[in-house]
Amino acid sequence: MCSAIRRDGGSDLTARARIRDAAIACFGRHGFDVTVRAIADQAEVSPGLVIHHFGSKAGLQRACDDHVVGLVGALKTESVTAHDDQGFLRQLASMEEYAPYLAYILRALQTGGPLGASLFERMVADAELYLAAGEAEGTIRPSRDPARRARWLTAGALGSILMLVTLGRAGQEIDFAEVFREWETEYMLPALELYTEGLLTERTLLDSYLRHTEEHSEEAD
Repeated sequence: MCSAIRRDGGSDLTARARIRDAAIACFGRHGFDVTVRAIADQAEVSPGLVIHHFGSKAGLQRACDDHVVGLVGALKTESVTAHDDQGFLRQLASMEEYAPYLAYILRALQTGGPLGASLFERMVADAELYLAAGEAEGTIRPSRDPARRARWLTAGALGSILMLVTLGRAGQEIDFAEVFREWETEYMLPALELYTEGLLTERTLLDSYLRHTEEHSEEAD
C-alpha cells in the first residue's frame, strides 16, 4: 500500500482530490509503473472512477504534476517574499509533511525521459516566477539572466537531494521524511549562508566572465 497524503482534510477531500493525492503517494513510493487499480485501491474508489475524473493514467499524472508544481510554487513564493521569519519557521517545522511531494518529484526525475524533463522544466519556469516576485518585493537581488538563474537554483536544489538518495540509499526502501531531515542537517546552513552572504569577496571572476562573453558575442556578430 502507498502512504496516503492527508494535508487537505483527509476523508473530506473530493473524490478527484483523493485520487490525485493517492496517485502522488503511489507514484512517489513505487514509481510510475504503478497501476491505476493500485491507485484506485489506495483512494478507496473504483478504477472506473479514476478514468472518469482523469481520462487516463497520463491525465492523472498531469494532474499530479499540476498539484505538486503549484504547491511548491506557493511555498517558495511565501518564503522569498516574506520580510519576517514566521512563514519560513512554519515551513521548517512541517517539512516532513511534504515528503510525499518530494518523493513524487524525485521519482519523476529518476524516471527521466519526457516525464522527468517536463516536470523539471515546469519547476524551472515556476522558480523564475517566484524569484521575480521576490525581486518585486525587494527580498531577492535582480539577475542579469533570470531564466538561467532559475534553472541553476532548481538544478542545484534537486541535485543535492538526488545525491542523498542515490548515493546513500541505493536499493533501500526510502523514507523521504528522513531525506528531508538529512538535507536540512547537511545543507540548510550553507545554502542560506551562500544565498544571503555570498561566497566570493571580489568581482574578479564575474567581471572576467562578462568580458569573455562580450568578446565572443562581438566575434559572432
